[in-house]
Amino acid sequence: MRSGFVAILGRPNVGKSTLLNAIVGTKVSITSSRPNTTRFGVRGVLHRVGAQAVFVDTPGLHRPKSALGGRLNERAVGTLRDVDVVIAVLDATAPVGPGDRMVLSSAVSALAEPDATGGLLVAVNKLDHARPNQLVERLTQAVEAVEALAEGAAAVVEGAEYFPVSAVTGEGVDGLVEAVLARLPEGPAYFPPEMVSDLPEAIAVAELVREQLLVRAREELPHSIACVVTEWEWPRIRCEILVERESQKGIVIGVGGEVLKAVGTAVRAQLDEGAYLELFVRVEPHWQQRAESLDRLGY
Repeated sequence: MRSGFVAILGRPNVGKSTLLNAIVGTKVSITSSRPNTTRFGVRGVLHRVGAQAVFVDTPGLHRPKSALGGRLNERAVGTLRDVDVVIAVLDATAPVGPGDRMVLSSAVSALAEPDATGGLLVAVNKLDHARPNQLVERLTQAVEAVEALAEGAAAVVEGAEYFPVSAVTGEGVDGLVEAVLARLPEGPAYFPPEMVSDLPEAIAVAELVREQLLVRAREELPHSIACVVTEWEWPRIRCEILVERESQKGIVIGVGGEVLKAVGTAVRAQLDEGAYLELFVRVEPHWQQRAESLDRLGY
């Protein structure tokens, strides 16, 4: 039996959550075109005959502008210390830039630690949107960027593998998965076969609410929204939506409550039949910058 943990790392908007969902075969992480959608280390479990891989979807590495952003970066990098394989995700349609190099550097540094046993896989995502010459250029840039980090990490760099993939269509994902499974150490299964995620139900529901709000939010809103389930007495679920300003509260509720109603309808469609979801919007000024607020929200 092979088993182990796999971190999916990348800058915002490269498709990490979509890739995780494609690997596991079902939705375990919310997705959005907005940067920094993922805030929790969502874990998806892949079961294969004789193998189990636990994938951790990390927040996108970025230059933080708030205390929340700093914590998300720390969470992403901290995850690398406890995994067997790191998948660094790059965007095939965009040049390898400083953000991507920060991702690759973080991965190589963690895997080069004396007690590290894992390997590096580089997934060049959005194959379905890239032109053939773009893909070749991106793969070349990826190899060059990793090789530039070779000092003190030769074994990691030499053992790195590169995979063009499309998280949306699934092209190339099977090959990536096979490479992951081949690198896992021998070990027991960590989760029962029916379990595809260990994300607590309350957090999962709050994240579904946030996902639907991101679909409908104006440009200034996404980072100012936080969602938390405050009561769970099945079938009744109460979820609070936090914003930072009174004006944002009106946007989230919508004219005549239309936005909140649409969010509730979309989320309930993804819950077990009979669920009764109550949504409340509350203003909590500067919650992204306040340590006590971040602690309470679990960030």
